Amino acid sequence: MGLRGNFLLQFEDPDFGNELCNLTDIKELPTDRATLKVLITFSDAVSDSTLDTASLSSPSNNSSVEWPDPFIIPDFSHDVELQLTAANDAYAKEGTVMVVSKGVKSEILDKLADMISKVTAYPSKEHYESVATALVAKHPCLRELGSEKGWYCWVFSLKFKMGNYRQRLMAAGCPEVVVNKRKRGQTSSKVLKKSKKGEVHYLPDPPAGQSAFTSEENRKTMLLEVQKCDPDLQLLDEMMTATFSQRRKEVIGDEPPVSELVNRWPALFNERQIRAEFGRIVTTDLLSFLEGLDAWTPSLLQLCKAAISSSRRLTLQSVMQCLEKEDTNQNRRTAVLLGLPGFFAEDTSEIIRMCDVHGETLDVLMKGMRVGLLIGHEGVLHDAFPMQVFHVAVVVEETIILHDIPDVATGFALLMGTIYCLNLEYPSEMKCSFEFMQRVVMKIKPDHCSARIHGLRNKLLRYRL
Repeated sequence: MGLRGNFLLQFEDPDFGNELCNLTDIKELPTDRATLKVLITFSDAVSDSTLDTASLSSPSNNSSVEWPDPFIIPDFSHDVELQLTAANDAYAKEGTVMVVSKGVKSEILDKLADMISKVTAYPSKEHYESVATALVAKHPCLRELGSEKGWYCWVFSLKFKMGNYRQRLMAAGCPEVVVNKRKRGQTSSKVLKKSKKGEVHYLPDPPAGQSAFTSEENRKTMLLEVQKCDPDLQLLDEMMTATFSQRRKEVIGDEPPVSELVNRWPALFNERQIRAEFGRIVTTDLLSFLEGLDAWTPSLLQLCKAAISSSRRLTLQSVMQCLEKEDTNQNRRTAVLLGLPGFFAEDTSEIIRMCDVHGETLDVLMKGMRVGLLIGHEGVLHDAFPMQVFHVAVVVEETIILHDIPDVATGFALLMGTIYCLNLEYPSEMKCSFEFMQRVVMKIKPDHCSARIHGLRNKLLRYRL
């Protein structure tokens, strides 16, 4: 199951009335049906906080923390809790709301900002609303009589408080806030990549007990491990997780060329670790891209057929003619992905290149490619895309960093993962297509899409009706 860290296994023992007993030998399990329980153990003592509140502040978790649903409102100082209790009683009896003093409001906002920052320093609109909803649900005396939902002004107050709190985090040296407050041109290498709309540069703190020295030792251990014919994948998984904070500081803070990253972090550049790294950054499975693509493929193909009559849609026409020759699921995915730039009149020549595996040399094929895909096939290509793909490779800065990818759709998914893992800009020639894949296909910040993406999504939804 890929469980990491220390844990105990227990099972329901029928000989003792199905009581939970520690499992020491697999032969102890009942033959007909076994019920197991996994107990995660921690080396450090954990406070008496509940599981919900512990999940917000666990120092051992150095990957992206999912937003708690519902948000857990913490206890405030003793005097504030006494005032809230009395006001809640009055609200229950008479329906009167509390007149919140400046000191009480400041205490509430400070405590909430501290809890929010342990999950993310950059909460979204939905996050603020979930906190405000939980606040008035726990303390109904704080409801606002003039707003429909009772928390409209609390959302605005939280936004201002988080802005001030980020200033304090930056002064304290919080890496994620420091790098996101940095202005363009302040780096020693290339200018800072602009965060994609609705996102921030995710830069977590190192896990508890992890120093720069131990991270560097783990990196050197991985350098030796990947050189083995049969590396220990479980060990690499654990060390990649432990060194995530250091790696993000290098990728975002130093912005080294990809060749240097390949030399320093060779364990990252394979499908397994790109998927894992993407999950740490976005808390989403990278290959959910394929499920999202399949959900939109029928609508996109219908829209392609409706658009090929336009003289500007020659790319779509050639793609659809190619699909008619061999209509398989993989070819439908390929047709949709290669036809997508046609909706935005984008030029794909610098991003997507077809190549005969027995033809030109790779240096010639990759010349000028900053980021993109090489789609390999055998023989002369007479169609918009090959019916039989030999292999697909991901290229960054004229360097192949992932290869032997079996199909075009998986290649696009790994290309998206690479862009996130290496903190790259979307190529300007296909920025609308990549934004569509991000916002619509992968559902990453879908409410922040541009007008062109929003318009295409609306058209596709009409075909779903």
